[in-house]
Amino acid sequence: MTQAPVRYSTDVENVKSEEAETIAQLNQTFDKILEKTAEDYDHAVRSVHAKAHGFLEGTLTVRDGLPPELTQGMFATPGEHKIVMRFSTNAGDTLPDTISLPRGLALKVIDVEGERLPGADGQTQDFVMVNGPVFQNKTADQFLGNLKLLAGTTDKLEGTKEAMSKVLRGVNTVLSAVGIESPKVQTLGGAPNSDPLGETYFSVTPFRYGDYIGKFAVFPVSKDLTDQTDTTIDAAGRPDALRDVIRSETQVFDMEWELRVQLCRDLDKQPIEDPTTEWKQEDAPFQTVATIRAAKQDSLTEDKFQQINEEMRFSIWTGLAAHQPLGNINRARNETYRHSADFRARVNGCPYHEPVGGRA
Repeated sequence: MTQAPVRYSTDVENVKSEEAETIAQLNQTFDKILEKTAEDYDHAVRSVHAKAHGFLEGTLTVRDGLPPELTQGMFATPGEHKIVMRFSTNAGDTLPDTISLPRGLALKVIDVEGERLPGADGQTQDFVMVNGPVFQNKTADQFLGNLKLLAGTTDKLEGTKEAMSKVLRGVNTVLSAVGIESPKVQTLGGAPNSDPLGETYFSVTPFRYGDYIGKFAVFPVSKDLTDQTDTTIDAAGRPDALRDVIRSETQVFDMEWELRVQLCRDLDKQPIEDPTTEWKQEDAPFQTVATIRAAKQDSLTEDKFQQINEEMRFSIWTGLAAHQPLGNINRARNETYRHSADFRARVNGCPYHEPVGGRA
């Protein structure tokens, strides 16, 4: 029998005294990536998930008749919202797609009413996800060490990165065959070169879910999408293969996903401060709270690229107080996400904004 969900209280978090110093160093390290890539491209890009592969406009429908434990925050009221989606990979430079890295999905839900998080602009709710259930580092200071390594390789030895990615993909295939997933290998370029449209995306870190605590995930459910799950894309000689594949698929696919929440039911089994620990679904099952649909469309128009890639920012701290990000990694992502977005806006002379009026 599934345990009752744990109720949210402020004492589920353990704030360390050194977090402010770690955040300051994260900003400094992000600046090295941002400044180098802006110099190389003559244009500022994101410090992580710099390369976008496609953009979709669609709707998110909050389900009616949800049980009380799920009618929380933006999911308390059934109804339809306009959304935008941005598919990406996680490096801070725009590498050729032969270098396979974890996929990212940023989802922005428009016209979400309710008390906002401090400093949260507009009336949107953002979800920022990757195609794996765990984060590669337990704490922000460990992430800082990884980021410094990434900053040291930004824009360097692209051919070496490509060769390394092929070797690491082989290592990851062997590990997966014996039931081992290695986030570190995947982060360094050993992720399978999979079709982003067939992937399941996870928030990885926990959030407040109104009276409770949860993690989010987006699962593909329409046949056109699930047929692409575990499909490998050959990017040889095609530096933008993922853009090409997504663009061709979105113009003919029926696209439907489910947004699901995984409520915390045991703080020992589903810890708040350790995103490297997977919340097992047999202990904390995912439950569907909304359906996402996108009609057939061109995923890479100039208008979409400008409006979504250049003029929007995606941050887990853009949203409702009822969905406050929790844990050390999430706390570190607040100022650093805004710091990166402010750099882009300043260098490109293009202020970011939140969409309003139900229109992306």
